[in-house]
Amino acid sequence: MEEKESPSYKWLCLGIVIIGTFMAFLDTSIVNIAVTKIMSSFGSTLDRTQWVLTGYMLASGAVIPLTGYLEDTFGMKKVYVFSLIVFTVGSFMCGVSWNINVLIFSRVVQAIGGGMIMPVSMSMVYKIMPKDKIGIATAIYGIAAMAAPAIGPTLGGYIVEYLTWNLIFTVNVPIGIIGTFLAIVIIKDSKGIKGQKLDYIEVLTSTLGLVSILYVIGEWSNIDWGEIKYPLLIIFGSANLILFVLQELTTDNPLLDLRILKIYKYTLSLIITSVIMFGIYGLLLLMPLFLQNLVGLSAVKTGIMMMAYAFGSALFMMISGKISSKIGSLPLIILGMILMSVSTYKLYFLNLDTNNSIFTLLVFLRGASVGMCIILIQNEGMNALPKELVGRGSSLQNTVKQVVGSLSITILTIFLQHRQNLHYYRLSEQFNSISPISSNFLNSAKEYILGKGFDSMNSQTGGLYLAYSYLGKEAYLHGIDDAFMLTLFIILAAIPLVFLFKKNIKLNDNP
Repeated sequence: MEEKESPSYKWLCLGIVIIGTFMAFLDTSIVNIAVTKIMSSFGSTLDRTQWVLTGYMLASGAVIPLTGYLEDTFGMKKVYVFSLIVFTVGSFMCGVSWNINVLIFSRVVQAIGGGMIMPVSMSMVYKIMPKDKIGIATAIYGIAAMAAPAIGPTLGGYIVEYLTWNLIFTVNVPIGIIGTFLAIVIIKDSKGIKGQKLDYIEVLTSTLGLVSILYVIGEWSNIDWGEIKYPLLIIFGSANLILFVLQELTTDNPLLDLRILKIYKYTLSLIITSVIMFGIYGLLLLMPLFLQNLVGLSAVKTGIMMMAYAFGSALFMMISGKISSKIGSLPLIILGMILMSVSTYKLYFLNLDTNNSIFTLLVFLRGASVGMCIILIQNEGMNALPKELVGRGSSLQNTVKQVVGSLSITILTIFLQHRQNLHYYRLSEQFNSISPISSNFLNSAKEYILGKGFDSMNSQTGGLYLAYSYLGKEAYLHGIDDAFMLTLFIILAAIPLVFLFKKNIKLNDNP
């Protein structure tokens, strides 16, 4: 995979890499919509079924740090083919699972492959493509990486509603087989570095640390802090991560090379990317909640509206990839961050009377803003690395993304619940029989119930029920608005950091 290969070979390799990338990223969101169906199919509880999602997150998070070492030792092609095979086998196992325990185990197998696909595919793009084509190549790669999670709920909703949930997994099998065959036949092998030794202490401490912390983060909103196991898991996970970091900084052959954080542009890129990822996960969490729980749209209709995000991301990734090689990345990154801030600010003013076309436009603009800047920011960091450190840089970047993704969902969920409760308390205080607005609302509610044929006693009870249901919806709406405002403040805080990049750095500059 050297730059002397023909251009057609390089673009063909990129297409093969995108097959695996799309499948892996699609499975981060497509399964969420099927949880209810899986519960009823196996007769399992929600707590048990949630492990179908949690198990995937933990397993993929644990395996990502190992990928850089595997790339260096065995070569990128071998690792990519292996990860595709494992992911495809895991997908088949998920599709034919006969009980919830088998499905959870199969998801872990699938996650081992999927977790490795993400960093190794990114490494291959930077390794295969010449510097002057990195902008457009990573834009195409980014379309798969960004569009797949947005398409997932729509595709998953359609499959669950009209077909069977098993197809969510088995649809990967033929694609995985084709992708594996093409990778074996077409992609040329890259030699690994001989003499690489795996430090099992590093593997153990990183796995135990990441799995413990990611598990607690994922369970945070449901944790009973009276149980001793959660504080113990935090202490245990933190201790392992500290040991892991100390080991990485002192060994000659680190599993996850933290010393690359000394490279200024890479670290700056990592920080800004983390902030943007917080904003991305914020939208993908909050908008479906708004559209389904408040507006009352079905999962399929919600997914279709969220497709505007995928379309905006894809379109502007292509545009920014083309333009950046001519004007540099900095102007586009700044413009993208500003557009992200403006669209997030507008989302704060959503209400139940907002037209669906406004929802779609704002989601499209948010996707466009992400597409305009996220890949360019990542390129700034990855291009600052020497070729031999690209695999390690990709592994570290994906590890950070995994942690930030889990953390952002947890923070926003807790924040939303807190603000919803606060708004409900305040609205309930204002809602009393003395208030003219409250009296008018109650009278209208009673008349509505009387009109349905109920007696006056039931109309009194029903009126209060309708009133407090309305307050609950309003409180939920205000909570979502506040969560959007929180993401806005975080995005705004990152904009000054962009100016720390050297002005007009072009993607084909040498690092």
